[in-house]
Amino acid sequence: MDTVLENLILELNRGTQVLTVLNILRDEQYGYALLQKLNDNDISIEAGTLYPLLRRLEKQNLLVSSWDKLEPRPRKYYKISNYGEEVLKKLKTEWSKIVKSMMNVLEV
Repeated sequence: MDTVLENLILELNRGTQVLTVLNILRDEQYGYALLQKLNDNDISIEAGTLYPLLRRLEKQNLLVSSWDKLEPRPRKYYKISNYGEEVLKKLKTEWSKIVKSMMNVLEV
């Protein structure tokens, strides 16, 4: 695949990452488990992209986190906040509009 196409595909995927992560985090997950769940669903995202995204979403009050220190290795768990739920609902509505418009334009 040529570089231009690869970059365009990456750009398309980046546009869906917030929506995807917020939706999956309706159930509490720690970072690595979230990464695995994304990969299991054929959603390619690198750890170097995911963790900064999680920190940004938490800073924007879209996620809340807590540490589980009972495991031998502490894990930070993330879950969507109440505000994040409101934002997710609106993002889903916008996503549906985008998909509908694109289907019309692409005549699929």
